[in-house]
Amino acid sequence: MKKYISVIMAVIFALAFSLSVYAGGGGDTEASGDVGAAVEYGKTVDAVSAILMEADSGTVLYEQNADEALCPASVTKTMTMLLVLEAVDSGKISLDDMVSVSENAASMGGSQIFLSPGETMSVDDLLKSMIVASANDAAVALAEYVCGSEDAFVACMNERAKELGCKNTHFENPTGLDDTASGHVMSARDIAVISREVIKHELVYSYSTIWMDTIRGGAFGLTNTNRLIRFYKGATGLKTGSTSKAKFCISATAERGGLTLIAVIMAAPTRDIRNEVAKSLFDYGFANYSLYTDEPEEFEDIYVTGGKENLTKGVSSGFSVVVSKGDVGKIEKVTDVPEKLSAPIVKGEKIGTVTYILDGKSIGTSDILAAENVDKITFWSLLKKLGSWFLCSPPN
Repeated sequence: MKKYISVIMAVIFALAFSLSVYAGGGGDTEASGDVGAAVEYGKTVDAVSAILMEADSGTVLYEQNADEALCPASVTKTMTMLLVLEAVDSGKISLDDMVSVSENAASMGGSQIFLSPGETMSVDDLLKSMIVASANDAAVALAEYVCGSEDAFVACMNERAKELGCKNTHFENPTGLDDTASGHVMSARDIAVISREVIKHELVYSYSTIWMDTIRGGAFGLTNTNRLIRFYKGATGLKTGSTSKAKFCISATAERGGLTLIAVIMAAPTRDIRNEVAKSLFDYGFANYSLYTDEPEEFEDIYVTGGKENLTKGVSSGFSVVVSKGDVGKIEKVTDVPEKLSAPIVKGEKIGTVTYILDGKSIGTSDILAAENVDKITFWSLLKKLGSWFLCSPPN
C-alpha cells in the first residue's frame, strides 16, 4: 500500500510542476523592465508570497501573491547594497575609504558587529559585515557616509525604488528593523527587481558568496546568514531577513549553466521552510528553463542616399529570453534592414529590426540602431565631392 501511495504522490508532484511550452518575455523585456507574465505550475509554496525571476531578461517564472506589501526585515538591505555599490562603481566613494562611526549608527540593535562611536572602519569591511552578517550598525554607517545622514539615505532609497518601477515598496530605514517602523514594506516582486539591479554590480558576489570571514584584523568573526551559499549548488547570494513581524524572508540568487535565477520568499513560518522553498523554486527553474541570448551584431555596408557618406553601419541591441529546455536550438532570427536609408541619420536611431521566431510565433524583437551619424549632403558638399572625384579619376 505504501508503495502505491508513493507512486500516486510522485505523479501528483510531477503534474504540479508541469508547464506550458514557452515562458519567455517579449522583445522589449530587457529594455523596458517589464517582467512579463508568470507561469503558474499549480504548486502553492509555504510562504505568504514568493516569486522566481530569471535575472538576465527579467522574466517571471513563478509567482504567488507577489505584489502584497509586507515587512521585509533585513531584505531591505538589498536597496542599501544597491545604493552603496552604485556609489562605489561611480567613484563617489572607495572601498578603501575609512568611515567614522556615529552614535546613531553604533546604537542599532539586532544583528550587528558592535561598532563604537568614533570607531573607524573601511567601506570594504562595512559592506562585508552588512552583506555577510546582516550588520545593522554597518548598514547605517554606510548610509550616513554615502548621503550625509540616515534620513537623506532613506529618501534616496525611496527615489531609487520609484526609478526602478517598484510599486509596493516604502522605506523608513536602511536596515529593515521594524520595531518602530509602521510603514516600512516591500513586495516580493519589488525585491526581485531591486535584486536584479544589485547583481548587475559583480562586486556584490565577492561578499555575498563568503561563508565565513573576519574583520578587525581577525578579531571579530562573520558567518553568512544565508545557508544556501554553502548547501545549494550554484547559490551566489543574496540577503536574508527575519523579525517577529516579517517572519522569515530571503532574496536568493543562484546560477547554473549561464542561467541566473532570483527567488524571493516572504513571511515563511521558519528559516528551514524559507530555505526549502527557495531551493524548490531554483530546482524548478533550472530543471525546466534555458536562457537564449543573442549578442549585439554589426551590419555593414548599408547604402545611404542624399548623405555625405554613401554607406553606413548598424548594430543590433542584443536580445535574451527564457524558453523551455530544448527550445533554444529551435529559435530562428529574421533580420529586416532596408536596402537603403535616407540622410540625415542620427547615431542610435532605429534603422531595422531582428525578430526571433519560435514554433512560427514571434517571441520578441531587437532593434538595429545606426552606429554613426550621416549628415545630409549640401550643394557645396556635393560640388566638393564631385571635384574630389574628378581630381582622383585617372585620365583616359
